[in-house]
Amino acid sequence: MRRTTCSILFLALTLGPAASALAQVRRPAPPAPREGYPEISPRGFVMFGQQSFAAKQTFEAVFGESVQPFRGGGADVVVHRNFFAELGFSRFEKTGERVFRAGGETFGLGIPLTATITPVEVSGGYRLTEWRRVIPYAGLGFGSYRYEETSTFSTPDENVDVRKNGFVLLAGAEVRVMRWVGISADVHKTSISDIIGSAGISKELNETDLGGTAFRVRIMVGR
Repeated sequence: MRRTTCSILFLALTLGPAASALAQVRRPAPPAPREGYPEISPRGFVMFGQQSFAAKQTFEAVFGESVQPFRGGGADVVVHRNFFAELGFSRFEKTGERVFRAGGETFGLGIPLTATITPVEVSGGYRLTEWRRVIPYAGLGFGSYRYEETSTFSTPDENVDVRKNGFVLLAGAEVRVMRWVGISADVHKTSISDIIGSAGISKELNETDLGGTAFRVRIMVGR
């Protein structure tokens, strides 16, 4: 009996440290601490967009289609990771032709017409940061939009150069591809009333809103 007890004690003393060491080896390492995010993070971006204009018939008549490209850039700032404010600049410029309507049909005149739209927009909103790499966001804002229209054989008085204010709604998601690089895609809706429609084909078609719905892709540098 005494010998059995001594054997048990010997095995316990021998195997105890080994079992403890094995448990320490198999225990999963604690996750690495998440790097802190700066309270204020400024960023720059370039933007590529395709906009479906609200003045669909006017753009189809002059340019052949109502979906047109915008290019631009700007900067935003993220505050406390969740809130953002954005300042963006973009530009659309394309040459089509003057048209007229008769009997409900549209006819081209073969006279070049160049239209230029230059938006300056300020917006802000909220970001959902529950996920580490994908960040949905939504916001609203306002903008100042300059519309210019020039045509061959037109006098300076016949050309158009007008600026109006409008409203912006946007929603999308940002994907962090690297620590300092992100790509975002969003739907960007604008409303710019009474900037066209006072003359020409837009007046005949009773279209006054130069806004529309755009799909934007931004490449962002910064956290």
